[in-house]
Amino acid sequence: MKVLVLLSGGVDSATCLGLAIHRFGKENVVTLSISYGQKHVKEMEAAKKIAAYYQVEFIYLDLAKIFEYSDCSLLTHSEQEIPKESYVNQMEEQGEKPVSTYVPFRNGLFLSSAASIALSKDCSRIFYGAHSDDAAGNAYPDCSKAFNEAMNQAIYIGSGKQLKIEAPFVSLNKAKIVEKGLELNVPYELTWSCYEGAEKPCGKCGTCIDRAIAFEKNGVSDPAMNV
Repeated sequence: MKVLVLLSGGVDSATCLGLAIHRFGKENVVTLSISYGQKHVKEMEAAKKIAAYYQVEFIYLDLAKIFEYSDCSLLTHSEQEIPKESYVNQMEEQGEKPVSTYVPFRNGLFLSSAASIALSKDCSRIFYGAHSDDAAGNAYPDCSKAFNEAMNQAIYIGSGKQLKIEAPFVSLNKAKIVEKGLELNVPYELTWSCYEGAEKPCGKCGTCIDRAIAFEKNGVSDPAMNV
């Protein structure tokens, strides 16, 4: 079986790639990294390094044009500040709405684009790293189990029953993902999670906070912080 892995350059997608290679062998794995107009290129640089580390094919796609109408705080053209607080605090302030770093239907667009490329590359699976922490409280609704099931059904039917998607961590939290990644020797020192594009992670944005907690719960220091 050939698998296409959506690779953002962060902890979750890197672990997803490590798992796919462990299951199917690197010769059967293709990676796809998608730019969406984010404020920095650190994620893309990390994704390239991770793909090179594993010696798998790397495909790049730019979907920034689609998101130019959004005022999501992650995007280059937005004047909104990226929140410097945990997702828990953000959700308390937002109520039922997604957090300000939610890029409108991003995973839907990513998976649809990936489906076309996966079919062209003779892949029968798409792997992506959605997990329960991001889906909690409707922070990122396109990371939920319900969304994954709906997209899987749509892509399976729309591909003539040739292609399925799999989110192996959709029921797990980030700490469990890191636990699995440590078992697989995922090169976390190459990954980038921070929403800011400085030389070092800010340590204050929601994704930095979640990442730090995940490594702490596994009793290890974050390798990326020591690079």
